[in-house]
Amino acid sequence: QVQLVESGGGLVQAGGSLRLSCAASGRTFSNNAMAWFRQAPGKEREFVAAVTRSGGPTVIADSVKGRFTISRDNAKSTVYLQMNSLKPEDTAVYYCAATGTYYRGSSIGAYDYWGQGTQVTVSS
Repeated sequence: QVQLVESGGGLVQAGGSLRLSCAASGRTFSNNAMAWFRQAPGKEREFVAAVTRSGGPTVIADSVKGRFTISRDNAKSTVYLQMNSLKPEDTAVYYCAATGTYYRGSSIGAYDYWGQGTQVTVSS
């Protein structure tokens, strides 16, 4: 089992930045590929970014490429999502997710463990 707790969400003006954190406990953190997803009101949950177990290769959704960066610190069992140049359409609940194993893609079904989510609201 992996327990995930997100933090860092909040209200920000368009063009601003936020850094989300996700602290993991339970199974060895470095054994898990990690990802961020988001879900806006009335919409399906969508993939945002993922990072492999080593923290090397990352995968970024086209909708946030060039603005968002994912990283991890295995010593701190934490994954981060740096969000810059935020837009109102980035408003959503952001979820941290873990695969339980190696990176298996960007689909929701590839991730076995989920956090409770943190709200990000971007005002225009």
